[in-house]
Amino acid sequence: MQKLIELKEYDSITCEKYDLRKSGKLRLSENDFNNLESFIHSFQNHAEADILDFVNISYKKRDIGTMISLKNYVGLIQFKNDMQLQVLPKITFSDNSCDDTANTKRVFLKMIGSMKDFQSKVFTDSRLDVNRMSIYEVFIRMYLQETNELIKHGIKSDYIIHEDNLRFYKGKLLMNKHLKENACHKERFYVSYDEYSINRPENRIIKSTLIMLSKITSSIENSKEINRLLGFFEVIGASENPEKDFSEIIIDRNTKHYENLMKWSKVFLLNKSFTTFSGENNSKALLFPMEKVFESYVAKYVKKVFTASGWIVSTQHTGHYLFTHLNRQESPKFSLRPDIVVTRGSSTIIMDAKWKRLNNKPRDNYGISQSDMYQMYAYGKKYETNHIWLLYPITEEFEAGKILSFESFGDVCVKVFFVDVSRIENSIESLKSFIDTME
Repeated sequence: MQKLIELKEYDSITCEKYDLRKSGKLRLSENDFNNLESFIHSFQNHAEADILDFVNISYKKRDIGTMISLKNYVGLIQFKNDMQLQVLPKITFSDNSCDDTANTKRVFLKMIGSMKDFQSKVFTDSRLDVNRMSIYEVFIRMYLQETNELIKHGIKSDYIIHEDNLRFYKGKLLMNKHLKENACHKERFYVSYDEYSINRPENRIIKSTLIMLSKITSSIENSKEINRLLGFFEVIGASENPEKDFSEIIIDRNTKHYENLMKWSKVFLLNKSFTTFSGENNSKALLFPMEKVFESYVAKYVKKVFTASGWIVSTQHTGHYLFTHLNRQESPKFSLRPDIVVTRGSSTIIMDAKWKRLNNKPRDNYGISQSDMYQMYAYGKKYETNHIWLLYPITEEFEAGKILSFESFGDVCVKVFFVDVSRIENSIESLKSFIDTME
């Protein structure tokens, strides 16, 4: 039986053996705490992952011990002892009565659904009982939904080359092997031949993934659906060497409908996650940087709302550089890449989404980082626009639609807008209405 432990980003975690003051938001048993600490330390010498971006580890007095808080990354870590640690984003709801785990999970899944690798109806399905399902089970449900779509589209067959020593002639005689194998068997032919079959690498990978998921799911609904889907793959063999099968898969226009399933099969079969925090033998991790999730979520609805009014919206815009040489003999340096660029006619609007909880302390610049403001100033100068927007999530101190304004003697104006992620479309509509009054 899997043990699910839920907390929110920036919550503190301590070991119950040492935390005599009960200082942690979550107090784990010594064994569970050691597993988490081992998972974190496994990335200290990682070539790609910066552990400081993922977690804060502090050492308190003897009666508290080590304190861990996960930051920026949310999702799920599944340990070898069947413990699951589920980290949800810290979301402020405009209606405080809705601020509970189920609503947080539902909004988070909707946010995840805005990312290009997660285009699945499961993330916006209002019938999904998120109270009873961990995030991992939701991802399993998504995989099963994708497999269903594949079956509706049609499981692909192809000609597969076989070599065999047969009693009848078929295909092409392999002379060297024939002479070697059949010197004393004149009745046999060592041949190669093509056979039209569905036993191709993509299908073997899917079957292996379904078999693996059947062993780890704790959801009765998912288990029933897996068994039903396995019936469609009955004549297909499971992958004996997933790494080899993955290397033979080519995604083209004929196999496009396999693309998402292959990405997720790597997640489940090989622990290849969508972040650098994955791949350890003793645990599975599905962790997402909230900065990227929030950026994708905001961009999706900016595109939806603004495009309807004739604006052209592009994301991760390129083409401008911080430094360009007058003689053009050297290449420009330091590419600028705003999250969102919105244009219509001669008007240009720059937007950057930042997943950070600001505070209502003017003397502290509301918690806005200096580097972010330098970045916005550079956007304004290089894009030659005075319409620069920083988009932050709402907090208890800043309600949806609140606007802060920072001006540099009329040179560059940066405005801060607070987005209600639980009512994202309404928030972006409010932003557009305000921009329309400035036109």
